[in-house]
Amino acid sequence: MYAIVEIAGQQFKVSKDQKVYVHRLASEEGTKVSFDKVLLLDENGTVTLGAPAVEGASVEAKVLQHLKGDKVIVFKKKRRKGYKKKNGHRQSFTQILIEGIVATGAKKKAAKKEVEVEVTETTEEVKPKAKATKKPKTEE
Repeated sequence: MYAIVEIAGQQFKVSKDQKVYVHRLASEEGTKVSFDKVLLLDENGTVTLGAPAVEGASVEAKVLQHLKGDKVIVFKKKRRKGYKKKNGHRQSFTQILIEGIVATGAKKKAAKKEVEVEVTETTEEVKPKAKATKKPKTEE
């Protein structure tokens, strides 16, 4: 069983007992978090697609630790101008452990909604508004 879930703006394919590095979450280490935006569920070959998310489905996870990624060097240079700029950046990550996928939502079928619109006829005549015209400049 696996699910495709959106966590912190990115989509991940997760399954039970999997460790995933995601963008920094505001939760403390050791706390449990739940992600409700499940886009796809696969239960033993039965695929459930969400529109955009599967209703009632969620992914339960535990925050293991907060850490930083590898350093990325950002080097800018303009040739023959003497311009060089060197910067470094380390992205903040959170390591989570997927504890389970809850699939209580049944298959979602597109419900056809009929919208009734009443048309009323007006007996009043609508007069068009007069257009503003520019007066020509006269030389005095």
